[in-house]
Amino acid sequence: MSCVIFGAGKIARGFIGHLLYLSEIPFVFVERAENLVNLINERGRYTVNLLGRPEKNCEVTGAHAFCFGQEEEITRSIAEADTVFTAVGGKNLISLLPILKKGIERKAGKGGDLNIVTCENWKQPASILKSGVEEILNEDAKQYFAEHVGITEAVIMRSAIEPDRELLKKDPLVVNVQDFWELPVDASRIIGSLPAIKGLKLVPEFTGFLERKFYTYNAANGTVSYIGALLGYEKLADAAHDERIIRIVDGVYQETARALSQKHHFPLEEQLAFTLTSKKKLQDETIVDFIERNARDPLRKLSRDDRLVGSARLAEEYGMEPHNLCIAIAAAIYYENEEDESARELVRIRREEGIDAVLEKVCRLAADESLGMLVKSKIRLLKEWGWIHE
Repeated sequence: MSCVIFGAGKIARGFIGHLLYLSEIPFVFVERAENLVNLINERGRYTVNLLGRPEKNCEVTGAHAFCFGQEEEITRSIAEADTVFTAVGGKNLISLLPILKKGIERKAGKGGDLNIVTCENWKQPASILKSGVEEILNEDAKQYFAEHVGITEAVIMRSAIEPDRELLKKDPLVVNVQDFWELPVDASRIIGSLPAIKGLKLVPEFTGFLERKFYTYNAANGTVSYIGALLGYEKLADAAHDERIIRIVDGVYQETARALSQKHHFPLEEQLAFTLTSKKKLQDETIVDFIERNARDPLRKLSRDDRLVGSARLAEEYGMEPHNLCIAIAAAIYYENEEDESARELVRIRREEGIDAVLEKVCRLAADESLGMLVKSKIRLLKEWGWIHE
């Protein structure tokens, strides 16, 4: 029994790799960044620190990685594996298709079931891989793919935080993670079974689970991050204790909870209870996480289907005026960070082309439609409050 993990970033090392190591299941990373691959192979080990629970810290040994260019080794590893995990970021999933195709075609000749588990906070990541692989597979492998390959989704609830420079000097691969252990996976798309992985939670009724997490956790995170940035906070937990911000976050939870419960037909009380787990995480001071990291790449995070605009559209679709979500969108539109290329471009569009251009080009909202008008009213409100000075 063995596994392949595409990606060797913080979630790949600090959650998927960590759980596999503790479950005594051999695995290999596949990573595009050659310097990271070389570091993993040179050191062969890395540390996972559990924030607030140092007694649970763990050194993962026997770590090994392949570069994307090592096609033969990767193809062979997929053919020999029982499970492949992806932790590369949703926008990078398409880049995996050629090597997955080759690995699956070789696995077809070898036989046995193969499951691919996407560990991405992304919309329908399993469907992206399934349709993409189906389209390019050779004819001989298509029947094998249909009968023996499952492509399913996991929801990643553990946060992985960038360690400070002092820790990185001691171990450049160290990862600081939240003390959270469950890995929920959609059971309905699995072929055969998954390995006995510590923390694995097979969820039979998975419909909406990923969207539920995204539009609860990520929407609240975006709200705290962008309003926190406006108010001068550096740490996420500090901002999440500011009563002004929490009033808005609580409103966001209400808006997303009501929409999600209607869309996916689960009790509103259950969804509101779920929001409390998100709030607890945001306010957990043992998770030393920074506004800058969470607000990074505002052009993507303001896009039509992402955490803020996507949540607002969902709320509107189910009959609500998403006042609090639109306050968060307004704050995000005024996010500034000279070291972030995406933020610099957002500032340029806002200053040179205006708010309507941001709404139309970035958020994909018509400036004169209801949501666009509501966001503009919230920008005026934030200026009245003195939170926006431009």
